[in-house]
Amino acid sequence: MRTRTRFAPSPTGFMHIGNLRTAIFEYLVAKHDDGDFILRVEDTDQNRKVEGAIDFIYNTLNLCKMEISEGPNNEGEYGPYIQSERVHLYKQYAEELVKMGKAYYCFCSEDVLGEMRAEADRRKKPFMYDGRCSRLSQEQIEAKINNGEKYVIRQKMPKEGTSVVHDLVYGDIKVDNNVLEDQILLKSDGYPTYNFANVIDDHLMKITHVIRGNEYLSQTPKYNLLYEAFGWEAPTYIHVPMVLGEDGNKLSKRNGDASFMDLYNEGYLPEAVVNYLVLLGWSPETNQEIYTMDELIKAFDAKRISKSPSSYDIKKLRWFNAKYIKNLSDEDYLKFVKPFLTYDVSDKSEEWVNKLLLIYKDHLSYGNEINELVGIFFNDEINISRENQEFLNSDENIPLVISAYKNELSNITEWNVENIAEVINKVKEKTGIKGKLLYMPMRIKISGVEHGPELPDEIYLIGKDKVIDRLK
Repeated sequence: MRTRTRFAPSPTGFMHIGNLRTAIFEYLVAKHDDGDFILRVEDTDQNRKVEGAIDFIYNTLNLCKMEISEGPNNEGEYGPYIQSERVHLYKQYAEELVKMGKAYYCFCSEDVLGEMRAEADRRKKPFMYDGRCSRLSQEQIEAKINNGEKYVIRQKMPKEGTSVVHDLVYGDIKVDNNVLEDQILLKSDGYPTYNFANVIDDHLMKITHVIRGNEYLSQTPKYNLLYEAFGWEAPTYIHVPMVLGEDGNKLSKRNGDASFMDLYNEGYLPEAVVNYLVLLGWSPETNQEIYTMDELIKAFDAKRISKSPSSYDIKKLRWFNAKYIKNLSDEDYLKFVKPFLTYDVSDKSEEWVNKLLLIYKDHLSYGNEINELVGIFFNDEINISRENQEFLNSDENIPLVISAYKNELSNITEWNVENIAEVINKVKEKTGIKGKLLYMPMRIKISGVEHGPELPDEIYLIGKDKVIDRLK
C-alpha cells in the first residue's frame, strides 16, 4: 500500500513552529517511502477562520521545500480538501452509524448538560454524559425531530472491557472503555467534531499514517472505535512529543510564540529552521547535525522519535542558522541580507555596501542582526565607555601607537584594505608594540568598542577622513 500522510491545520493564521515540526515529520514519513503528502484544511471552527490562511500554509510549506502532493490548490482524486466543503459526507456517515445502532440522537439542551456538570461538581467527579438519550424509543426520537428540537449525534461507546491502541512511538496504550464518554460526532449546526471528521477524511483519503502531537493520544481509542464501527482498517499512529517553550509550556500561537513567518521575516533561513526542528524529538543514527532535505528523507526513521518533550532553544536555532548563512555563496548571501539592512546607504557605493555586509557573513546568526553589527559604520559620533577610557589611559605607549596610526594613515594616497594592512605593520615595526596594545587602542578610538571585524576592514569602511578626525 502506498504511504500517504496528511497535514491538517486549521486556517487560523501563520503556522507556529510546533505545528510546522509535525508537518515536517509527516512529510518525511511519506517521502521516505516515496509516498504522498496531503494538505487538508480543517475549518470546521468557522469563527477562528482567517482570510488567506490557506495561502499562508502553502507559502510556508513551499519555502520549507515540502511539496504538497494533493491539497486545496492542487486537488487530486480524493477532494475536496477543505472540511467545510465536505459537510454532507459527515452527516451521511453519522446517520449511517445511527442506523447501525452505534450512534444515537441526543436532544439534551445546554441547560440540561449544565445541570449534569453541576451535579458532577457537587459529587467531585469528572463530568461524563450519562447516555440518557441513547435510551429513547424510536417514537420519542421521531416526535422530537418532528417538533424541531435541536440534536447532536453521539457515538455509543462500549462500557466494558478495554481498548488497545498501538502507537509507533509509545507502543501499546490500553484504556478502560468505561472512561470513554459518548463523544459528539455531529454538532447541532451540522458540522462534525474534530475527532469524527478526521476519521472520515483519513479513511476516504486513504491515509496510511497519522502523525500528530501526543496530546491526542488519549483520544485515539475513540478513533479506533469509529474505525471498528465502520469495519475500516485503522491507520498507523505516530504520536510525537510536545515542543515546549523556554517557560516550559507548549508552544502555541495563542501564547504569542513565534510562528514560522515571524522567524522568516527576522532572517531565519527555511532550510535551517527545518533542520533544527527535525532534531527536536528525533535522533538520527549518527552524530550528523546539518542535513539537506534529501538527506533527511533518506535518514528519517519514525521509530527514532523520542517519547520525551523537547525544548525550543532560540540560541541553538541561531547556531543552525549561522551555519546555513555561512555556507551560502557570496552572491546568495548578499541577496539574502541586503533587504534586512535598514541604514541609509544611498550615499554609499555598491562596492562599499557589499564589503560591509560580507565581512559579517561568518558572524551573522539571522538576517535582522546585521543592523546590530554594522551600527559603528553609520554613527557620526562615538561614545567611549569609562572602562575603555581607562584602558586608553592605562599605558604610556598607547598615545604613541595612536599618533603613529594617525601619521601613517594620513599618508595613504590610495585608500584600500591592502594599504591599511601595510600601515598596521609599519606601526608595529616603528613602535615595537604588538598584540592587544597594537590593535585595541585603534579600535576604541575609531569605533568606541574593543571588538569588531578585521581591523583593516573596519578602518577602510569607516573612511579616511572620519578615522583621522577620531584619532585626533
